[in-house]
Amino acid sequence: MNSTIRTILVDDEPPAQDELNYLLSSHADIDVVGAAGNAADAVKAIAAKRPDLVFLDIQMPGRDGFSVLQEVMAMERQPLVVFVTAFDEYAIRAFDENAVDYLLKPVDPKRLADSLNRVRRRLAASETRESSEVLRRLLAGAGIKPGVTRISVEHSGRNILLSPQEIVYFNYENRRVHAGTRNAVYPCACDLTLDRLEERLEGFPFFRANRSQLVNLALVRTYAPWFNGKYVLTMRDEAETEITVSKARVRPFKDAMEL
Repeated sequence: MNSTIRTILVDDEPPAQDELNYLLSSHADIDVVGAAGNAADAVKAIAAKRPDLVFLDIQMPGRDGFSVLQEVMAMERQPLVVFVTAFDEYAIRAFDENAVDYLLKPVDPKRLADSLNRVRRRLAASETRESSEVLRRLLAGAGIKPGVTRISVEHSGRNILLSPQEIVYFNYENRRVHAGTRNAVYPCACDLTLDRLEERLEGFPFFRANRSQLVNLALVRTYAPWFNGKYVLTMRDEAETEITVSKARVRPFKDAMEL
């Protein structure tokens, strides 16, 4: 690993950018080589400076941090990305297990130090391929991947297009697949099956809990052992829907959640 970690800061709020720059100044191996206040300038700076690390704000006017991430993934040399966000816990869960790391504003110095240690380990291990996969999984957790993936559902005589991150679970019932969102359940287009959905949603955090249900792992509120070696999940919808993980799927579930 290089003796210094070339770093770019991306934040549309100058005080937040200055504060992070100040906190990083106490880490001798961090070399801040550039900064940007919007998505377009961030992409240009990353392409020109070829940093090892980018601290990337999510909420910016116009294009957000996820759009920057999409363009970074297309670059030959991809930096590690640490998100700096004011998102609440629900939003964080969408990419908690996938990101290189995330920091909540205002940035806590100890939390920043922990994050930098994680970055150092990644760089020391030369995990370029893994970091690329992490970014892809992160985009998937946020409902973004190359192309446009939408699920067609029916409501009041119309078809509604839902993005994957809006869907808490899929359920096969009465010869029809239904999509459960945070506050409603909709029948899917007639030709959709759970098998076909699994193929379409490859790369997104959906898991086949049993023969008749797919769950969005980013929207699992709780899990607990149940009888006969099964698990029961409580989902993050208003109804707090409970879904059973079959005994055969418990180990894959634990692996997927890194439990």
